[in-house]
Amino acid sequence: MNEAGLIVGMFLVTFSVRYLLFAVAGKVHFPGWLITGLNFVPPVVLTAIIMPAVLVPRGELWIGVNNPWLLAGLFAALVSFWRKDLLTTIIAGMLFFVVLRFGFSF
Repeated sequence: MNEAGLIVGMFLVTFSVRYLLFAVAGKVHFPGWLITGLNFVPPVVLTAIIMPAVLVPRGELWIGVNNPWLLAGLFAALVSFWRKDLLTTIIAGMLFFVVLRFGFSF
């Protein structure tokens, strides 16, 4: 009984939050400064997720030429500036990391 109540409670919380957003979609108009600010949210969140994995892969700050995570991240950044394609960037970055990590034993 507790599990069923928990599932129903989670459903109600999740559904109500999402339904509220869908219910007001198109009816609320944000000011221009807020829309401009919201455009920066995805890159900021992605950076906040990626940077600790690149700079602190083993629990300590590791900035050096022998850090394969950092080198692969820099390579992926270069590929992204060059190709401007997400899938190409991810594949190139992962391949570069695999080569560094397992090919050169970084």
